[in-house]
Amino acid sequence: MFGSKLDILDQKWIDVVFTDRNQKYGAYELRRDNGRNTRNALIIGLVFFVVVVCANTIINLIEGFIPAAKEKVKITNVVLSPPPVDLKKPPPPPPPEPPKPKVDQVKFPPPVVKPDVEVKEKPPTVKELEVADPGQKNLKGDKNADVTIDEPVGTSDAKVTEEDPNKIFTSVEKQPEFPGGLEGFYKYLGKTIQYPAVARENGTQGRVIMQFVVEKDGSLTDIKVVRGIGDGCDDEAIRVLKKSPHWAPGIQNGRPVRCAYTVPIAFTLSE
Repeated sequence: MFGSKLDILDQKWIDVVFTDRNQKYGAYELRRDNGRNTRNALIIGLVFFVVVVCANTIINLIEGFIPAAKEKVKITNVVLSPPPVDLKKPPPPPPPEPPKPKVDQVKFPPPVVKPDVEVKEKPPTVKELEVADPGQKNLKGDKNADVTIDEPVGTSDAKVTEEDPNKIFTSVEKQPEFPGGLEGFYKYLGKTIQYPAVARENGTQGRVIMQFVVEKDGSLTDIKVVRGIGDGCDDEAIRVLKKSPHWAPGIQNGRPVRCAYTVPIAFTLSE
């Protein structure tokens, strides 16, 4: 009728199909605009696909054309001034005089090659060195004093006392450490803690702050609760710390010392 090739979507066919019919009906508009809608959908889909695939490349190209902003560095002159001196405050006392040596000490000046007329201090004689030790000055010894080697000596009668070996340090050069560090400690807590039944029923949660002393051999003593949450959680935290393996002790002046340590233990109910 309209040629050898029939196109059912041709506008003429559509007009024939919808002759004497309500052409405001949706089917007529869909058939009439089908070609245009299909073309627009294809174009929009292709553009969206290209944008998604090439987004990184497009961003990199745009950033390459836009120069980066210069970093602003603000330089501030800092003037360091010494702390004010309090003239009314008395000066600190001088350090105590070292104790007397056990053996008498005679002054032994360092050997210097000089003419005899320029020698002001004569070295000690061999006879004097038989009963005294050479030193920087003449000192009277104390037979009751302790033997000291490579330590300063003076005229004081007071004996040098060593620091209390049982002193508990709160701050040391090297802090005590659980085997494996804090990560290993919390893994140990996760495996060992048994949530108290009363705390589970009451929904008790929180952190128990514990304090203890790490001994020189790494064992834990004087375990106590600094701040607890009750319902059996405090007792459970004490039990777990008592079962803890030995820690690496704290180090002060190159030797292990007793050290106080504080650690929180969290009790959390899973949902």
